[in-house]
Amino acid sequence: MEKNPYDVYMRTTHRMGRIFSILTLVLLVGAPFVIGGWLGAMPDLQAAARGFLSVGLVWTVSSVVEFLVYTPMLGAGGSYLAFMTGNLINMKIPCAMNAREMVGAKTGTAENEIISTLSIATSSLVTIVILALGVMLLTPLRPVLQDPALQPAFANVVPALFGAMAYKYFRKDPKLAVIPLAVMTVLFTLAPSLTSSTSFMIIPAGAMAIGLSWLKFRRENREAGK
Repeated sequence: MEKNPYDVYMRTTHRMGRIFSILTLVLLVGAPFVIGGWLGAMPDLQAAARGFLSVGLVWTVSSVVEFLVYTPMLGAGGSYLAFMTGNLINMKIPCAMNAREMVGAKTGTAENEIISTLSIATSSLVTIVILALGVMLLTPLRPVLQDPALQPAFANVVPALFGAMAYKYFRKDPKLAVIPLAVMTVLFTLAPSLTSSTSFMIIPAGAMAIGLSWLKFRRENREAGK
C-alpha cells in the first residue's frame, strides 16, 4: 500500500522537531553551566531557583497560552521552528500570517502547514543574516544608532509593527474589533503596569473577541432563519 506523502512528511516533521527541540533545550540550559564551570563562576543555584520562581509561574502560564494559541496558526513544522528560534510575536507570527493571507491558505490545512513552515524558515534565515551583519557593522554604525534624534523611532518599532498588522485584520470587521480594542485601551491606560504582561493579557482579550464573534454568529443565524 502506497503511503500518503503528507502523512510521511508530518511524521518526519514531528520526529525531527522533537529531536531538535530536545537538543535546543539542552544547549540553552546547559550553556550557562558549561561556561560557568569553565570560568569558575557558577551562580548560586538556590538564589537562581528563588529568582525563577518569582517570575516563572507567570511566564509558565503565558508560555502554555502562547503554545495553545499559536500552534494551530503555525502548524507543526512552523511551530517547531518558531519556538526554537524565538521572537514569535514580533517576527514569526506576522510573517506566517502574511504569507498565509497572500496564498489564501486556511488554518488546519496542508497548504497552511507548508506555507507556515516555509515562511518561518525564511524569516529565521533572514534574521540570522541580519543579526550577523548587525554584529559586524555594530561599531561603524554606533554613532548613527545612538543619535538622540532616532531614539523615539527605536522606542516605537514594536507598536508600529503591531499597529500595521492589526489594521489589516481590524478593517475586515471594525464593529467586532472596536470593543476589545477600546476595553484593552482603557484598561492599559488606567493600569499602565499591565503593559509588562501583554502576553498574559492575550487571554482576556482573546476570550472577549471569541465571545463577541460567537454572539455575532448566533445573531446572524437567527436573522437568516427568519
